[in-house]
Amino acid sequence: MTLKLTYHGETSVPVEIEGLTPDWACDKSLAEIEAFEIFHGNRKIPLAEMFRVTGDASDKQFEFEGNLAGVHWIGAHMASGRIEVNGPAGRHVGSEMRGGEIHVHGNSGGWTGAEMHGGFIHVHGNAGHLLGAAYRGSVKGMTGGTVLVDGNAGNEIGLSMRRGLIAVGGSTGDMIGFNMIAGTVLTFGECGIRPGAGMRRGTLGLLGPNPPQLLASFRYAATYRPPIMSILLREVRSQGLKFDESLLSVEFDFYRGDLVSVGRGEIIFRHERERCAGGGAKAIPQATVQV
Repeated sequence: MTLKLTYHGETSVPVEIEGLTPDWACDKSLAEIEAFEIFHGNRKIPLAEMFRVTGDASDKQFEFEGNLAGVHWIGAHMASGRIEVNGPAGRHVGSEMRGGEIHVHGNSGGWTGAEMHGGFIHVHGNAGHLLGAAYRGSVKGMTGGTVLVDGNAGNEIGLSMRRGLIAVGGSTGDMIGFNMIAGTVLTFGECGIRPGAGMRRGTLGLLGPNPPQLLASFRYAATYRPPIMSILLREVRSQGLKFDESLLSVEFDFYRGDLVSVGRGEIIFRHERERCAGGGAKAIPQATVQV
């Protein structure tokens, strides 16, 4: 039976529930779960003061109900189980999680999946800034797992990312893949400025119809259709992310960089002739370079 947590708080002060995870609660009674200490601003209070708790946690299934946009750290540090959030969620959803699944049926705030080590997060709305990113002062961001966002996401997606997959069905903000160490980030909509700045390795797939300008420290490498792209796209589709199906059969332009760093990263665009409605391909594909 699922543990249902219905939020009834009416406050503009942040509520933090860090540590309340399915793996922690699975062997606890309802009374113990209700007594779990959360933060309301800088004040510790029992969970029951803000949530009505019903059901059974033994099967490691959580279901959150209500407007949780001001509730932060949902599923942070979880290692197993499943969390369903029926509505918007606050910041730090799935932060540093190591396993399990989180599904947010609404928008999520900043730092979703920050420094995530494993598991699966699917946001069925928009996500905030710093998706799958490193916290300020940290050397590495996301080191494993998968984050899917059906809608749009903000700036600095995948900051200092080391491993794992992030895929955004809509548009993204500036500095996607900033200081990226490795891993894969895909976006299927518009993209902001300076993608891949400082990236060492890894893959940025900027697959929308209007690619952004590249920094001058990226160089054209090749145009072809690698089998891995089809495999990767089919995988995110099987996990529930929708995108333009024509991407499964097109060629891609590959650029190497950032040459101010290690320079072994790659940025991928849909090939020029696939982007230009009714137009011919360039003899040598070349993205617009930003100086």
